[in-house]
Amino acid sequence: MNFLTIGHRGVMGVEPENTIRSFVAAQEAGLDVIELDLHLSKDGELVVMHDAELDRTTDGTGPIADRTVAELRALDAGRGEHVPVFEEVLNAVHAPLQAEIKDVQAARALAEVMNRRGLTDRIEVSSFHDDAIAEIARLVPGVRTALVASRYGTDVVERAVGVGAATVCLNIRRLTLEIVERARKADLRIIGWVVNTQDHLRLVRALGLDGATTDYPEIKRTGRFTA
Repeated sequence: MNFLTIGHRGVMGVEPENTIRSFVAAQEAGLDVIELDLHLSKDGELVVMHDAELDRTTDGTGPIADRTVAELRALDAGRGEHVPVFEEVLNAVHAPLQAEIKDVQAARALAEVMNRRGLTDRIEVSSFHDDAIAEIARLVPGVRTALVASRYGTDVVERAVGVGAATVCLNIRRLTLEIVERARKADLRIIGWVVNTQDHLRLVRALGLDGATTDYPEIKRTGRFTA
């Protein structure tokens, strides 16, 4: 399998994260997969934003869950970009997506879209939460899933296997050869995040990972030449 480069919230190192502008830039840079985050609006629509609160990435304040889609789309998410709804992203880019869900409710909403539009080949669903992965797997036959972890030990492998995930997406600052070897024995694909420097890239290559999530499109170009 080729080494995958995954655009983190698009290319958030150079464009406003989780915006159409960022996703288009990631696609144009040739990144293999675009990663994004999903939350539910007050009226139950899937909107694309990382935080549960609006304050960091928009000119709004407070929880996403307290705003309707119309209210969210009226906000500035950076450089005049609006907060996208998920299906808008599906229509704006054609690249494969890795969609991170935060809870079981988001899993159910995403399952409806995936089943209706036949997206199992295009979308890998990721989450930090085992129950969200289990729910999407129950609702979408054949879905590909990934367990994401920031603070973890070797138990992350057993957790991934337990919920049927084929991939683990792991914080490279805690990644060890022992965990990599355990994941390989369990036939798991391993993605490292966040890989933003040549030192990071050399590390994930040395560990033999399958890919890297990055904020910067340059990693795609240099990754081809890093052993």
